[in-house]
Amino acid sequence: MAIELVREYLKTYGREQDIIELDTSSATVELAAAALGTEPAHIAKSMSFMGSDGALIMVCAGDTKVDNHKFKECFGVKAKMLRGEDVEKYTNHAIGGVCPFAIPQDTKVYLDVSLKRFAHVYPACGSANSAIRLTCEELAELIGNATWVDVCKIIES
Repeated sequence: MAIELVREYLKTYGREQDIIELDTSSATVELAAAALGTEPAHIAKSMSFMGSDGALIMVCAGDTKVDNHKFKECFGVKAKMLRGEDVEKYTNHAIGGVCPFAIPQDTKVYLDVSLKRFAHVYPACGSANSAIRLTCEELAELIGNATWVDVCKIIES
């Protein structure tokens, strides 16, 4: 189970006990926000794409979407999400639990600057009912090799 991979991964940082396992689904931004009692914007959603040199995970604020022009400018390719059947292969996690932890070594992680608006954000932890509360600095530290980018825009409500 992917949450166990994440638990082992976070154990190397002494943070495995910080995983929040919820009684309800957190598989979407809206469900996660409701389950955690926070605003959807504070959910650090992880979206998986195919880049020019392999798969990548884009972690961004829950109230954003990828700006296709910015994505192409940054990565040199059109934003193309992984096919559903390929997500687990490239991320080690099923849809609804994709996160930037315990991923294959050749999958790169990018953090969108949209997250920096918040003191704390909540990324998933490998299952459709888990999360962890982190500062942006802690998130970047736990990922280790993540790169900050500006490729998202706030969804107008």
